[in-house]
Amino acid sequence: MTVLDYADHLRLLEAPSGRVKCVLDTDTFNEIDDQFAIVQLLLSSDRLDLQAIYAAPFHNDRSNDAGHGMELSYDEILRLLERMDVSPEGLVYKGVTEYVGPQKLVREAPAVDDLIARARASTPDAPLYVIAIAAISNVASAILKAPDIVDRIVVVWLGGHALEWPDVREFNLKQDVGGAQVLFDSGVPVVLFPCMGVVSHLLSTVAEIERYVEPHGDIGRFLAQRYKEYSDDHLGWSKEIWDMAPVAWLIDPSWCDSVIVPTPVLTDQVTWSVDRGRHPMRYVHRIHRDPILKDFFVKLKAWNEKRG
Repeated sequence: MTVLDYADHLRLLEAPSGRVKCVLDTDTFNEIDDQFAIVQLLLSSDRLDLQAIYAAPFHNDRSNDAGHGMELSYDEILRLLERMDVSPEGLVYKGVTEYVGPQKLVREAPAVDDLIARARASTPDAPLYVIAIAAISNVASAILKAPDIVDRIVVVWLGGHALEWPDVREFNLKQDVGGAQVLFDSGVPVVLFPCMGVVSHLLSTVAEIERYVEPHGDIGRFLAQRYKEYSDDHLGWSKEIWDMAPVAWLIDPSWCDSVIVPTPVLTDQVTWSVDRGRHPMRYVHRIHRDPILKDFFVKLKAWNEKRG
């Protein structure tokens, strides 16, 4: 396995400059926030060079099992791209149908092999940024299958809760604890976006979505529909758009305050444990909600007006 020293970690954890080569790993049908993240990413092509989108597994009341969740996510990605006039050919890949799990097993999938190939085509001086907004199973499988890629990628992951939170049973992380342990123990550079206590501040409301998203074309109506149908009661209701945060950091790092800390140990009890001798990671501890959403609203309106 490739082992990075402390200086290499710090260099790779610096916010990137120029146009950023990236892939997106997403459980798009799980909720409503992945859809917003994908659209913001596509609208930011001047800054983000999107190479591939990987459908990730999920299992909750919207899917029969993890594999079914991946298939639903794949289909939702295609629905989004159709509304954005983007061809899925050579861009969208199906992910794993099982979690890495406590045995830390490689799960095979087209997404895993594509990630490995793109990582190996990158260099430590120009790494591939892996925007991960789902269970980390695809990424962990790639690391297990090809440990030589850890110095060629930077994983920007929405997972877990704040380090001071009493537990880490956040949806993305708790689905595949073994996969998350692979991520944190592998030495791969990680930029971590915790949910409760940090990204939980990235909220919007129906009134805001109806004013600034819904009027802007088929994709605006689609996003607004997904947002509003998430709850039957909109009175005094707001909703996190969690998955926009990792994309936002790559667009403009000043929108996300962060520090370098030792990578925590993820215990089998699904809690954080501190070991100050561990390799470093970048830890996002505050989200600036307003510029993130303003960027999205402005770009969506301009894109729709350009289409006529």
